[in-house]
Amino acid sequence: MKHPSNRELFAYWNKQRNDRLAPERGDIDPAAIRQVLGDTFVLAANSVANHPFRLAGTRLCALFGRELKTESFVKLWDKSSQTAMRELIAVVMEEKVGVVASVTGATASDAVLSINLELMLLPLAHESRAEARVLGAMAPMTAPYWLSAKSIGPLTLGMFRHVGPAVEQVAPPRIVAAAGRIRHGLTVYEGGRPD
Repeated sequence: MKHPSNRELFAYWNKQRNDRLAPERGDIDPAAIRQVLGDTFVLAANSVANHPFRLAGTRLCALFGRELKTESFVKLWDKSSQTAMRELIAVVMEEKVGVVASVTGATASDAVLSINLELMLLPLAHESRAEARVLGAMAPMTAPYWLSAKSIGPLTLGMFRHVGPAVEQVAPPRIVAAAGRIRHGLTVYEGGRPD
């Protein structure tokens, strides 16, 4: 995570979950994250409605030049990224793992004016599918000169990685060096044809 808002939100989410895979919706206190609230959002994990915003921070709404509450999160993305975004949200909810991704946005009126953002999606524990929520944040990496004057249009998903306790529990693979013998300055490994 590169953006300070995402780092702060992740640290709070991680603290609130304790030893669980994800905190519950009631564990999140907006006053505790007031410094990053403008970049923060909550999505309903409702794939039929394309994951509408339940809450959207003021800085996030300002990026798009409109109130995002009840609007579809998936529809903010260009056609090539919409399927990937649906799948990422499904993974976040089902596997209780967070995602951090790079995002590119361009102004609706001029595709030459672009902005790099960082997106984070974190699961919230739920008892029923109707209560499923995703906590997230999206913030620009730098503020271009036109940011307050123009709104951004469709977003494009870049590279992403998984974060959180479910990822931390998986031990990384160990690489074991193969045994070989040195012959004429070269390492010779046994194997190959038996002749």
